[in-house]
Amino acid sequence: MDLSLQTIALWAVPVVLAITLHEAAHGYVARRFGDRTAEMLGRITLNPLKHIDLVGTILVPGALILAAKATGGPLFIFGWAKPVPVNFGNLRDPKRDMLWVAGAGPAANFVMAFLWGLVLRVSAASGVWPNEGLFLMAQAGISVNLVLMALNLIPIPPLDGGRIAVSLLPARASAAWRRIEPWGLFIILALLMTGLLNDLMDPLLRAGEYLLQLLLGF
Repeated sequence: MDLSLQTIALWAVPVVLAITLHEAAHGYVARRFGDRTAEMLGRITLNPLKHIDLVGTILVPGALILAAKATGGPLFIFGWAKPVPVNFGNLRDPKRDMLWVAGAGPAANFVMAFLWGLVLRVSAASGVWPNEGLFLMAQAGISVNLVLMALNLIPIPPLDGGRIAVSLLPARASAAWRRIEPWGLFIILALLMTGLLNDLMDPLLRAGEYLLQLLLGF
């Protein structure tokens, strides 16, 4: 990937929107199911500054971009936002409702990928409003949202997929799976360094791409 300032600028808007709406969706759905923690802390907002984590959103992706530029190697951006606080004990049915709260983030990313797909169609050379810059931004928007969706659906706590698994598993298995959470980030980093993270994400990415193609008629 060309790492010029123009390219970074084209990716900035989709990345910020993907992170912001992902986190806000968690807080919004939690409020709908009885937990107002995120609302009281001002996290149900489209203000990206409320969701940006200095290390996960800026330093880690920035370091990966600089490393790819310096070495000429492939670019893989990995990072995270400031998690929206959810008190699952406040939910009307904590184990059941956890499914909807956790699933809201990846669902928001898929919806955004779909909307960027509409922008892609409109701004293509054969579209009603051809615009190369907007077309490239839409491509970035689809990519970043599908990647964020796929990453978060991996069933390892504290990722959203891990919380979905905790919600769906029987009580004993659910409790055992929940105990993985303190080690979850280390497991994810190990998978990233060994290349296995891409293997886990690939089927989810392909499923997302296939569904988008069906919905958009590509």
